[in-house]
Amino acid sequence: MSSEHARQLTVAAGQLGPVARDDSRASVVERLIVLLHTAHRRGAELVVFPELALTTFFPRWWEEDPAAIEAWFETEMPGPATKPLFDEAAHLGMGFCLGYAELTPDGHRYNSQVLVERDGTAVAIFRKVHIPGHGGNEPWRPFQHLERYYFEPGPSSFGVWPAFGAQVGMMICNDRRWPETYRVMGLQGVELICCGYNTPIHYPPDPSQDILAGFHNQLVMQAGAYQNGTWVVAAAKGGVEEGVDTLAQSCIIAPSGQVVAQAFTAGDEVITATCDLEWCKRYTKTIFDFDQYRRPDQYTRITSQRGVSPHPGEQRLSEHRPSEHRPSEHGRG
Repeated sequence: MSSEHARQLTVAAGQLGPVARDDSRASVVERLIVLLHTAHRRGAELVVFPELALTTFFPRWWEEDPAAIEAWFETEMPGPATKPLFDEAAHLGMGFCLGYAELTPDGHRYNSQVLVERDGTAVAIFRKVHIPGHGGNEPWRPFQHLERYYFEPGPSSFGVWPAFGAQVGMMICNDRRWPETYRVMGLQGVELICCGYNTPIHYPPDPSQDILAGFHNQLVMQAGAYQNGTWVVAAAKGGVEEGVDTLAQSCIIAPSGQVVAQAFTAGDEVITATCDLEWCKRYTKTIFDFDQYRRPDQYTRITSQRGVSPHPGEQRLSEHRPSEHRPSEHGRG
C-alpha cells in the first residue's frame, strides 16, 4: 500500500497475571494503570485489557447469596473504583478496552467490555454473545465454569464502531472460537477487533484438549483475522489463579493471520504492535472480496438452524451426476 495513504495505529495488549478472590478492585486498577503507562511509553494509543479484569474469575464458584453475587458486578462504568483508570487514560491521551461483569439498572447480568476513546468518552459497550460452561452446580469438577449461571447472552450482535481512526469491533473469550463472530464484523468492514479472555488450561469435559489450549487459542484468532482481513488484539488474564492454571499467551495478529507480538510470561505484561490499517485491504480487496466472491444464498443453513440437523431427503451427488461424467483425478480448487 502507498505510504501516503498509510493509516497506522499503535496498539497494546495489557495482560494481567492472577487476581485473587480477596484482591480489591482498587489494587487491580493500580495494576491496570501501570500497564497503561508501560503501553504509553511504547507509543500505544489503545490498550486492550482482559475479560472480567477487575475481579478474580468468579464463575469457578457456585454462589447463591444475591449480595455475594452482586459484589462481583459493576453497576456503573466508570464507578468509584474504575474512575482513576478513566482519568489517567484521558490524561495520557490513551484509549482502552476493559472487560468487566455488568449489572444493568433493570437487573440483567452480562459479561461485558467497554471501549473508551483517547479523550475518555465511551464509544460502546459490548456484551458477550457465546456464553460457555454450564448453568447448574456440578461439584464433581475440580473447578466450575458457571458463566451460564451468572451471565445472560448479549442481546445484540457484534457491532463495529468508528474509533481510533479505524473500524473497531469487540469480542470476549469464547466468542473468538466461533467463525460467525468475525464474519459478522467483517461484513461491516472491521479493521481491528479487541478481545479479552480468561481460559483455564484444564477442560474437565475432555482433558485431551488441555495440551492444545494454546494452539486452539491462536488457531481460531489467526483464521478469523485472515479470513476477514482484520487485526486482532487479544489480552489474557493468565497464570495460576485460585489454584486454576489459566492460559496467558496474549497476542496481536495481523490481517495476514500472522502473530506479530505475543506475551512470554503468565503475569502482568504489555505487548505492542504498530498496525497498518491499510493492510486489511490487501485481503478484503483481493482473496476475501466479499462482494465479488461470497454466496449468501448458499449459507442459509447457518442462520436457519442452531444444532446439527442433516436433511435425509437430500439426494446423493451420484443421483445428479450424468453417467458418462468422471471427475478429474488431478483437480485443484
